[in-house]
Amino acid sequence: MPSISTQPTNQMVTPGQAATFSVVATGAAPLSYQWQKNATAISGATAAVYTTPATTSADNGAQFVVVVSDPAGSVTSSAATLTVNAAATAPTMTTQPTNQTVTVGQTATFTVVATGTAPLGYQWQKNGTAISGATSASYMTPATTSADNGAQFVVVVSNSAGSVTSNAATLTVSASATAPTITTQPANQTVTVGQTAAFTVVATGTAPLSYQWQKNGTAITGATSATYTTPATTSADNSAQFVVMVNNSVGSVTSNAATLTVNSSATAPTITTQPANQTVTVGQTATFTVVATGTAPLSYKWQKNATAITGATSATYTTPATTSADNSAQFVVVVSNVAGNVTSNAATLTVNAAGTMPQFGHVFIVEGENTSFSSTYSSSTMPYLTSLANQYGVSLHYWADTHPSIGNDLNLASGVIPTNNDSASPSSLPLSIDNIAHEVEQAGKTWKDYVESDPNISGCGGLKSGAYFVRHDPLKYFTNINKANFVCFSQFATDLANHTLPNFSWLAPNGCDDAHDCSIGTYDTWLKTEIGPLLASSYFQPGGDGLLILTFDEDDKG
Repeated sequence: MPSISTQPTNQMVTPGQAATFSVVATGAAPLSYQWQKNATAISGATAAVYTTPATTSADNGAQFVVVVSDPAGSVTSSAATLTVNAAATAPTMTTQPTNQTVTVGQTATFTVVATGTAPLGYQWQKNGTAISGATSASYMTPATTSADNGAQFVVVVSNSAGSVTSNAATLTVSASATAPTITTQPANQTVTVGQTAAFTVVATGTAPLSYQWQKNGTAITGATSATYTTPATTSADNSAQFVVMVNNSVGSVTSNAATLTVNSSATAPTITTQPANQTVTVGQTATFTVVATGTAPLSYKWQKNATAITGATSATYTTPATTSADNSAQFVVVVSNVAGNVTSNAATLTVNAAGTMPQFGHVFIVEGENTSFSSTYSSSTMPYLTSLANQYGVSLHYWADTHPSIGNDLNLASGVIPTNNDSASPSSLPLSIDNIAHEVEQAGKTWKDYVESDPNISGCGGLKSGAYFVRHDPLKYFTNINKANFVCFSQFATDLANHTLPNFSWLAPNGCDDAHDCSIGTYDTWLKTEIGPLLASSYFQPGGDGLLILTFDEDDKG
């Protein structure tokens, strides 16, 4: 019989828009699908995805399900609700296009900012005629001519609810242009045989500017930008003179000459830091590094067991994921330049067998608030937390991803940051995205969210002093999980005593106990009082399967 792994989700549209529902199911092929609207089969809706016709207000509140069948039977999805909101809002201009002044040959850019129900369409017009392809919020003209002077530009912004035309913006095209002037001359360069030399000029004047470099009075093919880099030099290039001509529509200017000095001596490479032996576990990568001196440019070629490694041509080489066959491999690097080469000492790679990860059957997450690493770990104000870190371990490569609290809390629970607005509530920001509780449910495991001082849970709000911040309790924002699993924190001690804790527990202290409003010493005392008995239980004794994660969401207010 088929099984539905991803249920259809509620959809919200505006009248005239279509809505799309989808389902993901597994089972014996072939799978067949039949969508229903308000319990009536929809003709032709026999795929895993169904898109409605253009909606009307009469479709508001309609229920959609899909029956998935295979040779062994059928299953019906959960119902997904279609919400059809009021009519779309016509566009409104918030920023009008402004007049532009350019010189002949330059382009001009006009921009509009408009609001209204998306999608918005744009059509620019010049002197009352639509401009082909000018269909975005900004329009850049081609290179202007004197004939464009005084042209009027407007844009019509439209959507399904109507259209609005901007004010006219006038284009002024000035006939005068400024000849080029060199503000930074090319400088003399000194290199060693085999090296390249780079000459650069900085010039001003009416765009566009063009460049042509010359060597000893002869134009250099392809040297037509503000910077010119020579090929690898030879002794014959010594004392060569380089100039550049800068041109525009008004005139041209020639730079001062820059002299190239090419010295004949070069220093062969010398290795100052040899590659070191590396030890990793199967599946990890290993990185070898060399430090060498000598006349630039230096080139590098790494070898494994005397065979060149394709693409390994920098001072550092990182292996692919290692296998047991890589154990004892020898790595050397050959460093070269125009004066010679040198081979490093061999570095040995030791690859140890992979260890076995423990299997955790009961996972607990506790999140504190707005506290820096330095004020918690090894701090006299948090002796209990410090003792846990010293006994069990501390992660030195873990940090908050954003600011303020809500983004980090939702990211911890779902792996994404849907908002950074701390005032967002579960009613204003309902989320149907994947999250840790949803994954636990899908795996057939159990979970609970143990919440302190939540006034929405009967009998829980007044049990302890301290404010309840829903943004510190991110599971409340997800619509695709079992809401019956939110319980008062007092239930935690009962479940621990009865050995009935779920597979996954989110522990949410109130705004005082998590150190948001009170001292971090208060949080340390709370941990010792509430988490101490958990660590003393059989879940964390030899043969137990407990994993406790203590983290902070913002690192000292971001």
